Amino acid sequence: MLLSRVRPRRSIFRSITNASAQRHFANVSRLKVLFFGTDHFSLPSLKSIHSNLVNNGRVERIEVVTSFKAAKNPVKQYSRTAGLPLHDWAACTPATASRFDLGVVVSFGHLIPETFIDCFDRGMLNVHASLLPKLRGAAPIVHAIANGEQRTGISIMRIKPKQFDVGEILLQSAVSIERDTLMPELHDRLAAIGADCLVTCIEDLEGYYQRLTVQNDAEATYAPKIDPKFAEIRWHQATAVSVYDRYRALYGLRPLLTSFGGEVVKLFKLSFDSTQPVPAVPADRPGQLEYSKRSRQLLVRCGDGRALELLQLSVGGKKTLSGQDFYNGFLSKVSRSDRYFK
Repeated sequence: MLLSRVRPRRSIFRSITNASAQRHFANVSRLKVLFFGTDHFSLPSLKSIHSNLVNNGRVERIEVVTSFKAAKNPVKQYSRTAGLPLHDWAACTPATASRFDLGVVVSFGHLIPETFIDCFDRGMLNVHASLLPKLRGAAPIVHAIANGEQRTGISIMRIKPKQFDVGEILLQSAVSIERDTLMPELHDRLAAIGADCLVTCIEDLEGYYQRLTVQNDAEATYAPKIDPKFAEIRWHQATAVSVYDRYRALYGLRPLLTSFGGEVVKLFKLSFDSTQPVPAVPADRPGQLEYSKRSRQLLVRCGDGRALELLQLSVGGKKTLSGQDFYNGFLSKVSRSDRYFK
């Protein structure tokens, strides 16, 4: 697999004359770019391409395709503020695409038809938040954390018709995932790195096209779209580490879900002490709740017997509670045999 770290670009003209530089630019055509994106992951890439245009880089023109349905669409908002021409995906046609040299897709959420792809004589590029062929699919950042991965990254790839995330790779950049990294932090890091990698590829598109790496399908793993059941915890099957990883992966998207006394419980914030040993004998009842009045800690035992501390949660869709609030309002009112999550 091709893997390279992005470093600050050195000017290729440092040791040549201005006249030589002008001759070089005369031989390299600037690019008209049509950008496809919808969300906060897309935005840094759009900003970087726009900056390249403003600073007379390789980009000669940029227009934006996005979804007008989303009420809070940062790509649409930025484009309007920056004066970039906008196109609604629902009304966009290949005739629009045919006016551009290069298509760029970043977290767009729609499969681009072959009739669009064929319009770009320089092809279409995609910024994908994993080290392909690992974690193909709609939610690579969430699945990387939920799987307990220690490393992930960015892939710049060519788009192929009819399938997501299978095209040849131009450039990759790896990042580490620390033990307590939460999804929003990793999301923002990868979005920024992806934007840098994208502009690096655009500036030397012909060079990167000559060094394409074909993905090995035998090494592919998948990161499908997240559905509500992904947040549900089955305590008898789950280790403390797996629950904590699921919490970190979904942080900022949705809380973990469980139940107590027939009511839905949402777990908004929790912590895990990774130094605690695994008990020789697992918990009698995974999901068992324990409260220490001395330390004011609310703990839940997982399938491997190790515990998570619950810091913020709610019961039955009501207000958010601390561990102490939950003990006073709910846990203290039931017998010890009923103090567990299902």
